[in-house]
Amino acid sequence: MPPLDETRAWLHKARNDLRSAQILVSHDEPVFDTAAFHCQQAAEKALKAFLTSESIHFEKVHSLTYLLELCEALEAEFGTLRNAAAELAPFAVEIRYPGDLTELSAEEAQGALSGAEAIYEKVLFFLQTEL
Repeated sequence: MPPLDETRAWLHKARNDLRSAQILVSHDEPVFDTAAFHCQQAAEKALKAFLTSESIHFEKVHSLTYLLELCEALEAEFGTLRNAAAELAPFAVEIRYPGDLTELSAEEAQGALSGAEAIYEKVLFFLQTEL
């Protein structure tokens, strides 16, 4: 798949995860833990879209810190998203299974959504001339 098509595919998946999270948070019976998982996934896929657009190889990982560092090496402005990435990190795997993470509050889910939206929007900003 050419880089532009692959970039668009990553962005499409990121947007779907972001929309899913928005729906889950605002639903009459919100599902905050699943929303947070989709927030992490949206951020991960958006960062992978940016890296794909730049033909940068990345490992098949869920680490937002790792992906963000690769993005930051190309565009320093990605450094402003470190806190958002760190807050989303636990939602990659831990939130999906019973265990250490407790149920999330509406405020925590909204924070995850804000972080995912910020990362997605930053990627769109840098990709606007390519899409």
